[in-house]
Amino acid sequence: MPFRNKVDRGISHAKVLKANHLPSVHQNCGRPPFSLAFPKYGKSKEGHWSPQIVVALAVTREGFPVRSWVFPGNTADVSTFETIKADLRQWNLGRAILVADAGMNSEENRKTLARACGRYLLACRMANVAEIKKKVLAHPGRFKVISENLQAKEIVIGDGIQDYRYIVCYNPKEAERQRAHRTEVVADLEEKLGGRKNKSAVAKWAVQLRASQRYGRYLIVDARNNLRIDKGAVREAARYDGKWVLQTNDQHLSMEEAAQGYKSLLTIERCFRSLKRSQIRISPLYHWLPNRIESHVKICVLALLIERVAECESGQSWFQIRNKLEKVQATECETKTHRFFRLNRVVPEVKELLEKLSTRLPPTVLKISECARSTPDL
Repeated sequence: MPFRNKVDRGISHAKVLKANHLPSVHQNCGRPPFSLAFPKYGKSKEGHWSPQIVVALAVTREGFPVRSWVFPGNTADVSTFETIKADLRQWNLGRAILVADAGMNSEENRKTLARACGRYLLACRMANVAEIKKKVLAHPGRFKVISENLQAKEIVIGDGIQDYRYIVCYNPKEAERQRAHRTEVVADLEEKLGGRKNKSAVAKWAVQLRASQRYGRYLIVDARNNLRIDKGAVREAARYDGKWVLQTNDQHLSMEEAAQGYKSLLTIERCFRSLKRSQIRISPLYHWLPNRIESHVKICVLALLIERVAECESGQSWFQIRNKLEKVQATECETKTHRFFRLNRVVPEVKELLEKLSTRLPPTVLKISECARSTPDL
């Protein structure tokens, strides 16, 4: 739930994720009935049905989690915001605005969000909405430079009675990356198609290409049932290079605030990937009691907070921090009477990292213990 804090006045966000709940055994071992526990059957983000829970986080624009909620797994994402807003109201916050990705953007959801949250800032599906394709992206106007890799322009579509406010953002660096990637994909397709004498669309290799997420969008079947590159799809894809479109009902939100607010959501999305899949891995959960499930989630959120603090203090990703800290090693040494560990030489980059994190190195000698005598005294 994005909000403005009275102290730093920074936009923050609440984001919902679904964590799969996969118990190790399914026998009735004194657990409460399935209907009374948090895990409920629902469709996960991966597309399959499984017992799961819904976790919501309120985080700052830098990705620091400040509060978490746990809901039953069959709770719709939209229905969680009334509870979140009611809880955050106790914090004596200023103006609040919800920032969410394109998965939350539908006409029904916008009405629900307007009632539950008031103001919202949502990403839009550029290729699937006719109004955005024909009117918003084709609207003339120059982009205003906000930062080095962020430009934006504002577009209002409507008849004055019910206007829709859109903000088109553009990242030149990302546009160049996407353009280079598409050029590489098209070159690969030309090579694959050029090496085939029979280009029939029903051939096994052709079916595999059409089903590929990498190549399928740029292929078409012609009137002779042959597979060829769709030049129109290639040109259409170029329209979206480095762009994303935002929609908001907040007339007081400046274009710069909207663009920066959604860009910070990208940082938060990365935090959720770390929480769920890459680093912390909140799932699978092997608990059934609600208090144990909630405790598991709170511990994972605390780990995410520590990770984000370390990243912001050092200016490095957690992957880089972990790789450097793995170089801090100790060698086991043994004398006739004692066994101990001696810290190996620490490279300068690790010392610099620990200084940024305000963390001391371990002592040079640690874990001293007496050796067990091999023969008894005579």
